[in-house]
Amino acid sequence: MSKGRYLYPNDYMADPSAHVFNDKIFIYPSHDWESGEPENDNGDHFNMKDYHVFSMEDMHGEVTDHGKVLGVEDVPWAGRQMWDSDVAEKNGKYYMYFSMKDKTDIFRIGVAVSDKPEGPFVAQDNPIKGSYSIDPCAFKDEDGAYYLYFGGIWGGQLQYYRNNKLIEGSVLPHFDEDALTGKVARLSDNMLEFAEEPKDVLILDEEGNPLKQGDTERRFFEASWMHKYNGKYYFSYSTGDTHLLCYAIGDNPYGPFTYQGVILTPVVGWTTHHSILQYQDKWYLFYHDSVPSGGKTWLRSMKVVELQYDNNGKIITLEGQ
Repeated sequence: MSKGRYLYPNDYMADPSAHVFNDKIFIYPSHDWESGEPENDNGDHFNMKDYHVFSMEDMHGEVTDHGKVLGVEDVPWAGRQMWDSDVAEKNGKYYMYFSMKDKTDIFRIGVAVSDKPEGPFVAQDNPIKGSYSIDPCAFKDEDGAYYLYFGGIWGGQLQYYRNNKLIEGSVLPHFDEDALTGKVARLSDNMLEFAEEPKDVLILDEEGNPLKQGDTERRFFEASWMHKYNGKYYFSYSTGDTHLLCYAIGDNPYGPFTYQGVILTPVVGWTTHHSILQYQDKWYLFYHDSVPSGGKTWLRSMKVVELQYDNNGKIITLEGQ
């Protein structure tokens, strides 16, 4: 699979989070639609209102749409905009972590629970206490601990926070100051709350210095993902306004992580968002682009392509176009 395969041409789906549950591949995307909202840096044109779940019996098989599994109207604290989500399994329960604005137009991270990986999911009455911003990624480590990575700049509102506290106004660091970082927190035993205060996901350059805000082709913007390869922790992410998927490697789930390179060059469309999955003896990148919609960045289509590593564990760069 050297060329990306579109997974579901019947509708627009983006931000695909892929997992193997019960020997099947499950995909949890956001659901794009033509809402008529104006395009702006706040991302109002990404006005998603529900989630679907998809599955495949194998990587080349037919894709099944299990239908709508959660909508804005199903979430007690909901405001608008159901953005990226991810799912983790523990003791036969499936926990969907999703980013959505509350009734005050502030992004929070919610949890919805199901007995089946295909849903439907039932939302908790309130978002995770202390949660903010967007793009949750749920990661289970080999010791059984679960972690939630999250964060996104501009429309994802990360620039409104310092030390996990809301500040006055939108403040980006100066270009020569340390870049804003994604966040990570270990999850509680019941999977419904943070077990600790979120910590910074620090990305370092080759000399061990934190990346700067002006280093726009390497610094974090949004779309956190975590996977392990040969005992190392691979933190991958989007650079946002330079449209790259990049990655950094660390020795533990908290980091710090040292920048390594580009996973995927820019795709058609403004956003780039992904997940990385091992299935059988191969690795795959799930992502999206806007080719089928003629380049409309708010109407994206999910894809999959094989991902390869060199003998040193470096990911071989894929071309987005």
